[in-house]
Amino acid sequence: MTTATVTSKGQITIPIEVRNALNVEPGDRVEFVQVEPGRFEVIAATQSVTALKGMFGKPKAGKVVTIDDMNNAIRARGASAR
Repeated sequence: MTTATVTSKGQITIPIEVRNALNVEPGDRVEFVQVEPGRFEVIAATQSVTALKGMFGKPKAGKVVTIDDMNNAIRARGASAR
């Protein structure tokens, strides 16, 4: 298990093994996605928001996309970016 310490400013240094696995470099952004209370996933936010366009296909009359559906799609896309 890899750990990091929170500084008095609320900052952490992401360990090199984690940075390499996420393929993040200085200046890149990461997202903290809550998967359940008290548990988060760290996802590299290396794609533009425009990459999400069309993720759900064309809207169908009467089809409702829930927030959970959207979160699952975003989570899957984030995992595939690694």
